[in-house]
Amino acid sequence: MLGKYTQIFKQTKHFTVLSNFLRNTHWNFFIMTKLSVNINKIATLRNSRGGNIPDVVKAAVDVQEYGAQGVTVHPRPDERHIKYKDVHDIQRVIKTEFNIEGYPSPKFLELVKAVRPHQVTLVPDPPEAITSNSGWDTITHLTFLQDVIGELKEYGIRTSIFIDTNPDFIVNAAKTNTDRIELYTEPYATDYPKDRERAIAPFVEAANIANKAGLRINAGHDLSLENLKFFNERIPFLKEVSIGHALISDALYYGLERTISMYKDLLIKEK
Repeated sequence: MLGKYTQIFKQTKHFTVLSNFLRNTHWNFFIMTKLSVNINKIATLRNSRGGNIPDVVKAAVDVQEYGAQGVTVHPRPDERHIKYKDVHDIQRVIKTEFNIEGYPSPKFLELVKAVRPHQVTLVPDPPEAITSNSGWDTITHLTFLQDVIGELKEYGIRTSIFIDTNPDFIVNAAKTNTDRIELYTEPYATDYPKDRERAIAPFVEAANIANKAGLRINAGHDLSLENLKFFNERIPFLKEVSIGHALISDALYYGLERTISMYKDLLIKEK
């Protein structure tokens, strides 16, 4: 029976239709984790040549039309991929969930307050970081995070903080008043080919601790067609994954629409 209804999911481009299906059918056997597509790599390609090819704003609209439940961007201070102007332009044309990642510098906070996305994911990256490479130390930076999150909540923005699986950091994350955490999954992706059970174990524990603390759970970094299905099946309470590098790379071979569909297929699981 799962196979029959999986076909419905495969043919569904719009999450609202999919959600109505779940609510209205008595075959309520499924949970679907949301997919937010990080389009930074598309901006990197554009910036490598100058001009506006590929068109990042069109890519955001296409990601939405192809069935992703969210669009993620991570504007860095040097604007080496997503530019601050892109963020404003994307906000004007998409209706799906908009997630903006970044280090909460004054300039970044000014941007997200102006744009008011659905979600802001706070990362501890220094400006020179090539990519996110660790989560927040929520003990050392507790007061700082409390202040930033309080500021964002005044603008009605849902917050998430990028975090490792350290149980103490997760327990302390709840004290920041964040709505969600995003589990930093690079260690899982690295260890998955060697021993997937060992790779997943700390993330299962982290998810259970987070849920007990009243936090909702996102995840991201180096999730791929190879390792996503197992992660989604084993992590309890998972709400959303943010995937960029692997998905955009796969799209070079499969096309963007098909690739999004392939990733969404891996995010369906039985209750």
